[in-house]
Amino acid sequence: MTTRTVATRIATLTTALAAAVTVSAVLAGCGSSTTTSTPPATTSSGTAPVAQAHNQADNTFATDMIGHHAQAVSMAELAAQHASSPQVKDLAARIQAEQQPEIDQMSGFLRAWNAPVPDTNDPNTSGMSGHNMPGTGQSSSNGMPGMDQGSGGAMPGMMSPRQMQQLSQANGAAFDTTFLKMMIGHHQGAVTMSKTELAQGENPDAKALAQNIINAQQREITEMQTMLAHW
Repeated sequence: MTTRTVATRIATLTTALAAAVTVSAVLAGCGSSTTTSTPPATTSSGTAPVAQAHNQADNTFATDMIGHHAQAVSMAELAAQHASSPQVKDLAARIQAEQQPEIDQMSGFLRAWNAPVPDTNDPNTSGMSGHNMPGTGQSSSNGMPGMDQGSGGAMPGMMSPRQMQQLSQANGAAFDTTFLKMMIGHHQGAVTMSKTELAQGENPDAKALAQNIINAQQREITEMQTMLAHW
């Protein structure tokens, strides 16, 4: 066999090998494009994935805090109608803007965990998860009592129907003072619930939200205490 013939055969084999590699790569690419995977669970907005790992403390936190936040939103809505202080109205608007999206986020948690989402149409409902919470029925440091403990257990800082009626009937400066005192107690209750989630919860998304609630509401507690001190 001549040197030229050997060289020709080597070139032919090299070309065939390169073509085979190309075909394999194309087939592999086609195969990967048709592979399906189960998407992660998302919140109700469909934008943020929710970690599936969770325990009963996570369920309790999300369920109870939805009702707790719903009452705060109702109180903030009253401020828009009854408050006389621009500072109180501004604070109430911020509270509503913060807490309504958190209600939606926690509702997404529960849906992702195949757990029931509470009805927020009645924000005066207490102990929505049916679990007793620490601090229930005790007066806060500002002298505003939380909801009286019922058979299901109340959440710390929740206002009773009587207190909500009292707030809805107040106007002007009287409303401003009552609102601030009640909301301080309400925020303190939310901080207590969030600290329980940090200590006992498992889900990283729920615990991150709990920390955000603590940070935001402690700042607002300080802000409201300062406002009361100057009136």
